[in-house]
Amino acid sequence: MVAAGRLYAAGGGLLAVMPLAMVLANRSSPAVVGLAALAFLAGRCLEDAAACREHLLRPLVSALGGTALAFLAWCLVSLSWTPFPASALRVLGEFLPTLAAAYLLAALAPGRIPAFAPRLAAGVIGLAGLLIAGDLASDLALERALGRRVAAFVHNRPALTLDLVAGPVALVLWRRRARGPATAVIALAALGVLRSISGAAQLGLLAGAAMFALARVLPPRIGIGLAGLGLGLAVALAPVEGDLLARIMPEAAHERLVQSSSRARVAIARSFGASVAADPWRGAGVGTSARFAETPVAGTVPPEMRVLLGVGHPHNSFLQVWAELGLPGAVLASLALMLLLARIARLPQPDRAAALGLVAGTAAIAFVEHNGWAAWWTAGLGAAISWMRAASKPGAITGSGMDDSA
Repeated sequence: MVAAGRLYAAGGGLLAVMPLAMVLANRSSPAVVGLAALAFLAGRCLEDAAACREHLLRPLVSALGGTALAFLAWCLVSLSWTPFPASALRVLGEFLPTLAAAYLLAALAPGRIPAFAPRLAAGVIGLAGLLIAGDLASDLALERALGRRVAAFVHNRPALTLDLVAGPVALVLWRRRARGPATAVIALAALGVLRSISGAAQLGLLAGAAMFALARVLPPRIGIGLAGLGLGLAVALAPVEGDLLARIMPEAAHERLVQSSSRARVAIARSFGASVAADPWRGAGVGTSARFAETPVAGTVPPEMRVLLGVGHPHNSFLQVWAELGLPGAVLASLALMLLLARIARLPQPDRAAALGLVAGTAAIAFVEHNGWAAWWTAGLGAAISWMRAASKPGAITGSGMDDSA
């Protein structure tokens, strides 16, 4: 069907260029992913509306899909006690539409991505890495030319996006026996990430690469077990992260990490951890991190711990879940992560190693850096998962973009 093929070409092109869009406008990924998702949705509906519904509904009735829906339902339930419903609705108003677009893309794009898209994505990722490195080396000449704010951190989000998509795109190319472009994608993405000032992006790159290497050489059960242990500890220890680091982190380590504001991060983690200890059962409500210092639970925290509750978020998505959604949110998030690993365990190599690398890199970033509900982050994850799923479908990327086996 010609019309559907054109829509798939548009969607595949948008999916491919998203990393470059982030370099040029570092909040653009939700719009790009949203348009790509709409293109694939329209194409699938034109091709076969009944099959499209099946692709969208089938994952939601699985154990993983049901757990994810339960987590989202708990987020909505928490609106009943949040002290800032307008702020929470603004957060969800950005997060939920982007999450829906990411889901549409991951469910519908694999099997319909046109043949040109992986090589276009490879070129875009390479260009994005070079632009980040070159712009920072030239004292942000690109930002000056574009008339934008001149600050090195503007490339942090693009670098984090490269962390997410480079491995899955390389896997697609590797599956198509394009070994040179696959290697170049990883190398140039790493250049941009390592040249950036984002410690989170660099940590994500190292964690993802290490997990990929281990998963390639270890027996499957051990690789999955290590990932499960890491994710379980990330959730379980999040409320006491600050106290643990305050006790075991030497002063020399803080000196080496002065650019990452490690002392402030430890103090922030201790403050949010104290709030979790004060109300561990239900949390303050979804989307409250931006105004956490004004929540009722903040008033129960020791005075010396309250100041840093006003920083906007705890710089740890696992801790953010605890602080906002309490024990039920943490349990549902943990269950979803374990069910995800069970899915990954069934993948063949090298897909399993690449997927575990993506999980490890994502978890490492989430543990140290950002707001878990950020739309740009959700969009990047949706793009990465779409490429991962495309790689796992034999023959899913074709000249016409049409594959009846999908």
